[in-house]
Amino acid sequence: MSLLRIDWRSLRFRLLVWLSGIAILVMGTTWLLHGILLENLARDFLGERLEREARHAIEQLRQDRQSTPVVLDSASRGFQIFHHLYVLGIGGDTTASDERWLDALTPLLEESDDALVEVRLGERHLLIYRLHFALDGEPGVLLVGEDFSQIEAGLQQLHWWVAAIALGLLALLVTLNLLAVNRGLIPLSRLRDQLGQLQAGERDRLSPDVPSELDSLVIQLNHFMDEIDSRLQRSRDSVANLSHALKTPLAAVTQVLRGSRPIDDERRRKLVQRLEDIHAQLNAELRRSRIAGPNAGRMTFLHRDACRLLEMFRGLYPDKRFDLVLSAEKGTRIPIESQDFSEMLGILLDNAGKWANNDVHCRLEVSGVLRMIVEDDGPGVTGEDLPRLGQRGLRLDEHHPGYGLGLSILAQLVSRYSGQVRFDISPLGGLRVDLTIPLKESFL
Repeated sequence: MSLLRIDWRSLRFRLLVWLSGIAILVMGTTWLLHGILLENLARDFLGERLEREARHAIEQLRQDRQSTPVVLDSASRGFQIFHHLYVLGIGGDTTASDERWLDALTPLLEESDDALVEVRLGERHLLIYRLHFALDGEPGVLLVGEDFSQIEAGLQQLHWWVAAIALGLLALLVTLNLLAVNRGLIPLSRLRDQLGQLQAGERDRLSPDVPSELDSLVIQLNHFMDEIDSRLQRSRDSVANLSHALKTPLAAVTQVLRGSRPIDDERRRKLVQRLEDIHAQLNAELRRSRIAGPNAGRMTFLHRDACRLLEMFRGLYPDKRFDLVLSAEKGTRIPIESQDFSEMLGILLDNAGKWANNDVHCRLEVSGVLRMIVEDDGPGVTGEDLPRLGQRGLRLDEHHPGYGLGLSILAQLVSRYSGQVRFDISPLGGLRVDLTIPLKESFL
């Protein structure tokens, strides 16, 4: 019953309509051309035969002119059986195999060319070949004809038989198309079943054993499932991290608030510090949860987003000078989610602005990879401490505000995009951060 059910929106129905329509068009055109070509072929064949008969009759006349009446009389009797006719004009005399044709066909003798002509007399359709000749110095014209009506009737009957056969073949072709379409759509049915199993939790990935046209779809769906699993794992990790990190400070704050001891300035300062640590941890985990990753299908307008961030940090650090060198066209887009890009560049600029004395230089390059280089003229980091940068919670200087989480989040972001981040001593005297992220073609 599924083969007979009509779903106007289905791919199966659309394919069948197109294939059946094309089959009908081809069959109909072939049938029409068959009728035209068959009639022309019969006309040409009969015309050639009439021409040969006319030339043969002229040869007989040249051999024995006295035999002309005998030839015409024989043709007259033959016409009754074979539907042939002769009209001969020579030396001012006109004779015919049957006197009935003289009035109708005599005007054809006046034409000057040798040709096959068609004449319709009532229900009869005649094909007549006209041949000019000379006999003993006298010009003459011979008309040799045949009734084409019965041949046309036979051709018409044959043509309709061909139509009946074509309709049978068309029905067979539509049936085969139906079977072929259903067979060809089996991979889609299997994919639909796999999606149902995926939704029911019976499988966690789609099988790559599909036609090549579906390779990209299956790969993208599997990437999507990987991204969902990755986000779920990050959410679980964030919950675990928060639970572990907040349990102790919350317990300490609760103990202080429930205790009977008065809260002096020192205890208040420690309490505030605990709460700020909780706030920083929550903020860091929220920032990590917003990481979209390379499979989010989002693009960043490099010039627009970089300039917007630079203007923001110029406002946050008005006493610092931020310079931007952008080696890319103004409308360049890169396959990095906009929030992720802003987070990466924002961490670098914030860190540089926090430590710089006066200048922060930022350079962005796009050439198969995205490269961010941010330098400052601050105190910098010793060579021994450079490998430790990016470790979670690490603070090399307690006199500056912060919780040592920015570079840790940056390392996680870069890792998600299969990139690298390198720390070095800047020629300006401060820290130089060189970040590269490959821009894969599959993302573009």
